[in-house]
Amino acid sequence: MTTLVGTETELAGRVLGGWLGRVAGNMLGKPVEQGELWTRERIDRYLRRADALPLTDYLPEPAAGDDGPPLRPEWRDCVRGRIHGSCRDDDVDYAILGLHLLETHGFGFSTEQVGDLWLLRLPYRQTFTAERAAYRNLANGLKPPLTATYDNPYQEWIGALIRADVFGWTRPGDPRRAAALARRDAVLSHTGNGVYGAMWAAALVSAAFTAPTVRHAVEEALAVIPASSRLSRAVRRVASLHEAGLGWEDTLTTMAEETAGLGWIHTVPNAAVLTAGLLYGDGDFTRTIALTVRGGLDTDSNGATAGSVAGVLTGADAIPAQWTEPLEDTVRSAVFGFDGVRISELAERTLRLVGADG
Repeated sequence: MTTLVGTETELAGRVLGGWLGRVAGNMLGKPVEQGELWTRERIDRYLRRADALPLTDYLPEPAAGDDGPPLRPEWRDCVRGRIHGSCRDDDVDYAILGLHLLETHGFGFSTEQVGDLWLLRLPYRQTFTAERAAYRNLANGLKPPLTATYDNPYQEWIGALIRADVFGWTRPGDPRRAAALARRDAVLSHTGNGVYGAMWAAALVSAAFTAPTVRHAVEEALAVIPASSRLSRAVRRVASLHEAGLGWEDTLTTMAEETAGLGWIHTVPNAAVLTAGLLYGDGDFTRTIALTVRGGLDTDSNGATAGSVAGVLTGADAIPAQWTEPLEDTVRSAVFGFDGVRISELAERTLRLVGADG
């Protein structure tokens, strides 16, 4: 049974906060989403040259003569002063597709039905890494779990984690149920820490509805994944460094050393950056997404999840206007039938699923 949060109005505000936070955090991180080029040091150097530290708004345009790495090609639609609705991105596409999955098949959906919906609604060329491998396997007639394991070197990368928020939004205050739903989705394309990342993220979002602090939400989310997993050990390590009073930068330096070699899209180092952003952001929406994106690696994915958690914690009304007004309540999406959908409509449809059987 789902634990409801306060009044219906409060719950609605938190669900909308999750959607707005996900879109805003994704947009903040999108211009610098290339972790091998846009390191933490290079991101801060870019911001410093633009006199944009501390970061309290979307990224500024490149300064004249900037000699840093190129921003992603979409940057002109994602920097402050140029945003008119959200850019299209898979971090938001999968949240929309997850909502459509629950509306279509309910909470008893099967992994096979997830795959069927991908083939029906999601263009192949808008999938990447593990999702593209799974999509190809589906098109070739393979069934789960072979879709995740056959010719797929990305099984522990971050793709399943970015698909998990909707399971937390629709099961508020019920982290274990949210994690179980996320697992059923994740095994289409991922194994091991890739699946644990999705379970952890769904539980984290769910716990944010009822946890008294973000630290409590992080602890609740850890309870749904194996304590011996590398993901669990990394998240606990960040939490212990934060509790010991180590600064944000030193914590990330330590974690970069301890997760070296996994790559910038692997679930484990990204979960460390995300956990640091949440803990050092301490419930403040702007500080949370800013620190998370400044942490580097998969900046738009981490920013999206951090924004979702922070948006649930604060509710939509508490998200500062500089993050929400440029979005113009509009989402671009590659999911067939959803391009141009209103963020408020997505939140209303999500809210109708809360408390549904399954």
